[in-house]
Amino acid sequence: MSNPCDHERFTRLLLEAEPTMLRSILVIVPNRTDARDILQETAVALWRQFETYDSNRPFLNWAMGFARIETRRFVARETRRAQLSSDAIAVLEQEMNDVQGFIVQVQSHLGSCIKKLGDKQRTLIQGYYLEGRSPKWLAEKGNQTVEAVYKSIQRARRDLQFCIEHQTRKDLL
Repeated sequence: MSNPCDHERFTRLLLEAEPTMLRSILVIVPNRTDARDILQETAVALWRQFETYDSNRPFLNWAMGFARIETRRFVARETRRAQLSSDAIAVLEQEMNDVQGFIVQVQSHLGSCIKKLGDKQRTLIQGYYLEGRSPKWLAEKGNQTVEAVYKSIQRARRDLQFCIEHQTRKDLL
């Protein structure tokens, strides 16, 4: 199909049908980038088959058939790509269980490590993290400067981290 008139006619018909085709593709594939890719593949397929187009019939209906085919191909490819093997699923589930177990372990250690803090540090940590108090409020309540509160919280966090890491290493032995 090297006839320039056919090329121009095809371009006009495609540009007229494109918005409707894109809307119909977006119903199935809501990602606009993917939908535009499908539309582009549809346009290529339409161009390849344009010589078979019956100009007595509506171009949009003919083009929509191609759009449906390209959309189905895309969905099938994405479905195959998204599926995991049963072995991969089992590995992911095991890792999720391991992570959940680790989180429970760290939370348990955090509870025991908080008890090991001094009263002043424990009060600051509970006020700041559990009660959501501002450093300014904590400073006024404890007759300290805001900077001193920040430093105390920082030291308490460092002590908690060290304690949790120590307890976790002990668990591994």
